[in-house]
Amino acid sequence: MYLKKVDGPRAVTLPDGSIMTRADLPPAETRRWVASRKASVVKGVVFGLIPQTEALKLYGLSEEEFNSWKNAISEYGEAALKATAVQKYRQP
Repeated sequence: MYLKKVDGPRAVTLPDGSIMTRADLPPAETRRWVASRKASVVKGVVFGLIPQTEALKLYGLSEEEFNSWKNAISEYGEAALKATAVQKYRQP
């Protein structure tokens, strides 16, 4: 079996004890961003699985968009990333 060389770790252990690998990240061609996909990208960056610059480039995200996801999760949890909950969690 051949493993592709990647910079950084192949897997990280999350605070809840679960293991997250690069296979858990959404595909690079993702265009429909549901809350779970947004959360997995944020977790990957926050816990050191993938550098933020690589994530932004890979998924075509702006730094502002990524930071809004990160802030929403830190303040309100993953539920704040749902499109139907935007008004509930939006800052005035």
